[in-house]
Amino acid sequence: MQVPAQFQYEKATSVEHAIALLGRYGPESRVVAGGHSLIPMMKLRLAQPEALIDINDLTELARISVEEHDLCIGALVRHADLLASAVVGEHFPIFHDAERVIADPVVRNRGTVGGSLCQADPSEDLAAAFAAVRADAVIHGPGGRRVVPVREFFAGPYQTVVQPDELLVQLRVPIRSSASAYRKVERRAGDWAVASVGAVLRMRDELVDEVGIGLTALGAPGFHAPEAEEFLLGGPATDDRLAEAGRIVAEHCNPIADQRGPVDYKRHLAATLTTRALRTAKTRWHGRHNASGASGASGASDEEA
Repeated sequence: MQVPAQFQYEKATSVEHAIALLGRYGPESRVVAGGHSLIPMMKLRLAQPEALIDINDLTELARISVEEHDLCIGALVRHADLLASAVVGEHFPIFHDAERVIADPVVRNRGTVGGSLCQADPSEDLAAAFAAVRADAVIHGPGGRRVVPVREFFAGPYQTVVQPDELLVQLRVPIRSSASAYRKVERRAGDWAVASVGAVLRMRDELVDEVGIGLTALGAPGFHAPEAEEFLLGGPATDDRLAEAGRIVAEHCNPIADQRGPVDYKRHLAATLTTRALRTAKTRWHGRHNASGASGASGASDEEA
């Protein structure tokens, strides 16, 4: 039977209390909410924190709301709640696409949005989705709050810019008229991604006025694809140009060979999934902006290409 090393346990009663506890115990303390990543690591002794700070009672961090022009998602929002939220689906279907293919119902009912992002796993689905929509991360520390673009939030594999005495409290996504989609290839349902791509499009006079492309499991710094975004911006969203954007993503990403596949295969998936995600976003854009009100495809997971 695998048992974690001994640790202190504290239950935070407010954000300020959590910050104080993190300061008291120092860099060897860890925050726990859903615990689906941390607890297994502790059982294997891959993580041996001296103290766990339980933040599950901080209900103010478990809200989804619209404030002024932003969709605000608390760090304690469960995956299942993000999937069930009508306001999230209305503005950003990319999150519903992604949540449908994250793990299984047990994990989605307990795992949190903030926990997933702070884990900073290179195969994390929501990292690509939040990078695609250009979200901001709100971080609370002893000196108050600071805001960091999600594209600058990740410092490397399993590393973020959140300091040991800080807490991620919220994700803020600017609400603008747009369409989005997420496409993923996985070895089996609910598995980590072999490769996945999130895409956001906004059109004006049939030209791309805004575009975001997020990547998971493809070795992209900041989980996004700036070269392909720059290529598409200002031009028509023709099928050929969307396919070319996919080729640009494949050229500039840096996947590694592992048990999920060789590099060439992952580059092929990068091109294919980018094209598919962009085409679905384009279909959804026209579906929202024509008289028929037709919508794009609702599925999110692709068979291996």
